[in-house]
Amino acid sequence: MTPLDGIVVIDFSTLLPGPMASLILAEAGADVTKVERPDGEEMRRYDPDWDGVSTNFALLNRGKKSVAVDLKNPVDRDRVIAQIARADVLIEQFRPGVMDRLGLGYAALRALNPRLVYCSITSYGQSGPLSMTAAHDLNFVAETGLLALSSGPVEQPVVPPALIGDIAGGALPAVINILLALEQRRRTGDGCRIDVSMADNLFPFMYWALGKGFGTGQWPGRSDGLETGGTPRYRLYPTSDGQLVAAAPIEQKFWETFCRLIELPPSLADDAADRVGVIERVATIVVSRPASHWRDIFANEECCCSIVRSLEQAVAHPHFHARGLFGHELVSANGAARMPALPVPLDPGLRRPAQSLRAPAVGEHNALFEAPRP
Repeated sequence: MTPLDGIVVIDFSTLLPGPMASLILAEAGADVTKVERPDGEEMRRYDPDWDGVSTNFALLNRGKKSVAVDLKNPVDRDRVIAQIARADVLIEQFRPGVMDRLGLGYAALRALNPRLVYCSITSYGQSGPLSMTAAHDLNFVAETGLLALSSGPVEQPVVPPALIGDIAGGALPAVINILLALEQRRRTGDGCRIDVSMADNLFPFMYWALGKGFGTGQWPGRSDGLETGGTPRYRLYPTSDGQLVAAAPIEQKFWETFCRLIELPPSLADDAADRVGVIERVATIVVSRPASHWRDIFANEECCCSIVRSLEQAVAHPHFHARGLFGHELVSANGAARMPALPVPLDPGLRRPAQSLRAPAVGEHNALFEAPRP
């Protein structure tokens, strides 16, 4: 038995934030149905193709159901509403006002189903000057100041390697709030409206920068903070063979070990006295040797230093296999192709048992949404 057995989720969302949120709920046992337009959501057509289906879509929609409807068609909409009347959770990702215009807004559905937990995921929330602004992940991290903390030099800026706003600002907060709302409903009997703003939810990731700005009036700039490469104790250092050492010996005991291992002159051990000079000297030392040298040097020492792995190397590492991270399987529509399912942040004891599941075909479960009886 899984924690969300019996919980029914109707998911109107597309692309990444909402589908990842409902994937996590599905992996915890919820019965999730995607409501798609007649030709299917656009993620189905994203590259790369995997045995006739987008890998992006397949990974994010494993184990869900699909109904394909035209929400502007009154008959189709009534069929959907009939299912919402019996649902526990609704997830939507349209701009503010769209669901209201479709007759599927919170006020209308609450009158039909007072126990419904209605979760809206948007770029900037349901209210405020930016609420109707079109945006993607890069815009969220830019608008909130997160990108300015570590975007690299202006002449060679670095695009973040992960969709931080979509996942950390959207999908995960949605799951957290949905679960809290379900617990509140268990106590009170009432559902609620959840307003998830992907931009709002990025500010907790800058707690240290906010603390410095609010507390001292000195706002951190580009790459000058402890967590963004402003000290020699938290930086990426190139090696002689073009790889990178990820050095994070923040605490003094780790820093002292690091200094000893790389044979940094004792006169430079007090990095607070000349941060720039120490950074330059450490960089000179590290770049004089290949990554294999530093891997061996750091192997049996505690100094919080690693060699940057490629994704392919990381996926193959025995540690993650020992943890069972890739023990669940995704199967293509015809069963001819298989790959590891997307790992989700659930304790194994709270996740469905490892099994082979696939993403649904467009409208595969339309028969489940029978027309309401007069």
